[in-house]
Amino acid sequence: ERLRRRSFQLAHCTMPPKAPQGKAGKNDAASKAQKSAKEGGGGKAKKKKWSKGKQKEKINAAVFFDKNLYEKLKKDVPNYKLITPSIISERMRCNVTMARRAIKDLEFRGVIRCISKHASQTLYTRALAGAE
Repeated sequence: ERLRRRSFQLAHCTMPPKAPQGKAGKNDAASKAQKSAKEGGGGKAKKKKWSKGKQKEKINAAVFFDKNLYEKLKKDVPNYKLITPSIISERMRCNVTMARRAIKDLEFRGVIRCISKHASQTLYTRALAGAE
C-alpha cells in the first residue's frame, strides 16, 4: 500500500524540463525582470541611498591679526550696516574670537555702536557722526 502511494506521488509530481543554458537563457531572465518591473511585481527594491548632506567648504581662517588684515578691518568694518562676529570672520577670513576682540576695540574707539547684546550673539552697527 505504501509503495503504491509513493510511486503514484512520484509519477504525478515531475518537474518541467530545465531551460537551455546560454545566450537564450540570459535574455529570458532579462525580459522577465523587465516584465516584473512594468507590472510592479514584488521584486527586490534597491535600498535608498542617503545623501551625505551639503557641507560648507572649510576655510583657512587667520588666527592672528597681521598689519594688513587689521588695517583692512579698520577700514571696511565701520561701513557695514550690520556687524556681528560671524560676519566679520566670514568676510575677513579670520577666527571668530579675533572678530570679537576687533569689535570690542572698534566699539571702544567709537567707530561702531552696540544695538543688542546677548549671551549668544551681539549686534552692532556703524556709528553715525550726528547720532548720540
